[in-house]
Amino acid sequence: MSTAIPASVGTRGENTAFIVLISCVATIGGFLFGFDSGVINGTVDGLRTAFNSSEAALGFEVASMLLGCAIGAFLAGRLGDRLGRRGVLIISAVLFLLSALGAGAAHASWLFVTARVVGGFAVGAASVMAPAYIAEVASARYRGKLATVQQIAIISGLFAAFLSNYLLARAAGASTEALWLGQEAWRWMFWMQAIPSLLFLALLLVIPESPRFLVVKGRREEAAAVLTRLYGAAEAQAKLGEIEASLSQDQHTPSFADLKDQGTGKLRRIVWVGIGLAVLQQLVGINVVFYYGAVLWQAVGFSESDALLINVLSGALSIGACLVTVLLIDRIGRKPLLWIGSVGMAVSLALMVVAFSSGSLVDGKLQLSDGMGRLALVAANVYVVFFNMSWGPVMWVMLGEMFPNQIRGSALAVAGAAQWTSNFAITVSFPVLLTGIGLAGAYGIYTVAAFLSIFFVLRYVRETKGKELEQMEG
Repeated sequence: MSTAIPASVGTRGENTAFIVLISCVATIGGFLFGFDSGVINGTVDGLRTAFNSSEAALGFEVASMLLGCAIGAFLAGRLGDRLGRRGVLIISAVLFLLSALGAGAAHASWLFVTARVVGGFAVGAASVMAPAYIAEVASARYRGKLATVQQIAIISGLFAAFLSNYLLARAAGASTEALWLGQEAWRWMFWMQAIPSLLFLALLLVIPESPRFLVVKGRREEAAAVLTRLYGAAEAQAKLGEIEASLSQDQHTPSFADLKDQGTGKLRRIVWVGIGLAVLQQLVGINVVFYYGAVLWQAVGFSESDALLINVLSGALSIGACLVTVLLIDRIGRKPLLWIGSVGMAVSLALMVVAFSSGSLVDGKLQLSDGMGRLALVAANVYVVFFNMSWGPVMWVMLGEMFPNQIRGSALAVAGAAQWTSNFAITVSFPVLLTGIGLAGAYGIYTVAAFLSIFFVLRYVRETKGKELEQMEG
C-alpha cells in the first residue's frame, strides 16, 4: 500500500479533501477513456487515405478499439478482485500510453487495429475500475457526486480530443496534411494522448488501494490504515466492522458462479438490470455522435473544419450537462435522472429523424434545407445534453454501487462487457447503415431504443441514493 500522498487525518471526521483527491486521480482514467474514444472522430479521413480503406474496413478500424474494451471490461472485474482496483488502473495507464504511440505510428491497418485494441483494453478496464474504486472509498452521502465526476472526466477527455483534433487539423490545413516532423496531423492527434497517460501513471503510484479489496484479501491492518486516512480513527473502526460483517455471510472466493441465484440457478435479477442499463446506454446511439460526429455533419453539408468545431461545441455542452448531474444526483436520486434523460433523448432523436427524412441526396451527400439543418443541429445537441445529464454518468454510477460486495467484481465484468459489445455493434454498423438506410433510418433505430429505455427504468431500476455499499441487495 502506498502512503506517498500526505493526508492530515484527525481522530474524528472524514478527510473529505483526501477522498476527493484520490477520486480525481481515478477519474483521469475516465479522461483517457474519453480522449481515446473521441480522438478517432477527427482521424477518419486520415485512416481512409493512409490505409485505402473501404467503408466496411473503415468501420472496423474505428470500432476495433471496442473489441479491446469488451475484453478489458470483462477481465477487469476479476483482475480487480485479484490485483486490486488500483493495480488494474496502473495496468490501464501503461496500455493507454502504448496505444497512443502505436496508433499514431501505424503504417498498416493491422498495426493500427492492434494498437487500438490495446487501448481498448485500457478503456474497458478503466471504465469499470474507476467508478468501482470511487464507490469503495466515498461515503454514501456524496458518492453519487464523486462518481459523476468520472463522467465529467470522460466528457472532458472527449472535449480535449475534439479541441486537439480541431486545432491540429487547422494548423496543418487538414487532418491528412503534414504537420510537425513531416507527420500528418491525424497521427499527432493520437500522439497527444501520451501526455495525460504519463500523468495518470505517475499519480496512480501514490494513491492507496481500495479498503474493501484489502479486507477481502485479509489485509486488515492495511485496510484499517486506509480507512483511518479516509474517515478518521473513530469512524474507521465502524466502517471496517461493516465491511467485515457484509463479507462474513459468504467468505468464499468471488467467482462468476456467484451471479446465479442459488435457489433458481438463473442469473440474478440485479445482474440482468445491470446488463440492461449497460446495453441501453449504447443502443440510443450516443457514440455515433462521438465517433462519427465529423462524418455526420459533413454528410449534411458542413465542411470538415466546421464539423470539427461542432464537435467542440457538443463537448462543451456535455460538460455543462454533467455538472447539472453533480448537483442533482444525490438530491433527487439516480432513477428520476434516468427516466427524464430517456424522455429527452427520445424526443430529440425523433426530431433528428424528422430533419434527416426531409433531405435529398446530391452527389452522395444528404442536403437539408436551412431550417431542417438547424433543427438537426439543435436536436443533436439537445440529445447530447440529455444523455450527459442522465444515462452517461448515472449508468456508470449505478454499476459501481448497485451490486453487493461479494459479486461486485464479477457483475461489473459482465455488465461492462455487455456495454462495450453493444458499443462495438452500434459503431461498426453505422457506416453500413449510413449507406444502406440513411441517417433517418439509423437514427430511427436509436429513437426506438430511447423510448424502450423509459419503460425499462420505470419497471426494473431500483433507487440506490443514500445507501451504503454494504446495504445493496442482489
